[in-house]
Amino acid sequence: MLIIFFRAIVLYILVLIVMRLMGKREIGQLQPFELAIAIMIADLASIPMTDTGVPISNGIVPILGLLIMHLLISIINLKSMKAREIICGKPRILIYRGKIDEQALKKERFTINELQERLRDKNIVNVFDVEYAILETNGQISVIEKPNKRSIIPEDIGITPEYEGLSYDLVIDGKVMTDNLKILNKTYEWLEAEVLKFGYKPKDALLVTIDGRGQIFSQKKISNRK
Repeated sequence: MLIIFFRAIVLYILVLIVMRLMGKREIGQLQPFELAIAIMIADLASIPMTDTGVPISNGIVPILGLLIMHLLISIINLKSMKAREIICGKPRILIYRGKIDEQALKKERFTINELQERLRDKNIVNVFDVEYAILETNGQISVIEKPNKRSIIPEDIGITPEYEGLSYDLVIDGKVMTDNLKILNKTYEWLEAEVLKFGYKPKDALLVTIDGRGQIFSQKKISNRK
């Protein structure tokens, strides 16, 4: 039992490292070859993890082989547009200028119901509100609504909003985010003075943030409330 425990830890660490080296894509954004490799890695790791009669190297070696294969394919994709089309495929327009392309749906084996379901995921109820719908190589659908159906943005009414910038966490659960203070060129003394305005010290804060305009928001930890 102890052997299985340690084998599981070793393989978990290996798979974690391999998946980390493969990049930061979400599962829904994986290309077909990436998804295939991810599934194979999971299968290869499961066998030596539970079967002590199988050498652990029988899982480690092929997993590393798949990692090398993934890196090679990724390099080929970067170097060759033609290879990228063969390996990953090409985006296909399902709705063009407000009209559903029946041939494109048939080629992708997409039904009208599936198309409507995907559009509802994008908060689009009526398919005829769409100007373009593009099926991407990762299976996601990108949607461009008709001009009269799009949400109004400030530019449409001649307004130019001020630049907001990024928000930074200054304190999380009583722990000061020193790296963020350095980025903002601020000191702990400055932070303490700002948090004291809310009536407590940084160590008593659940969360303290600062937005791009310099406004500070803070909430005290419940455990420290009297």
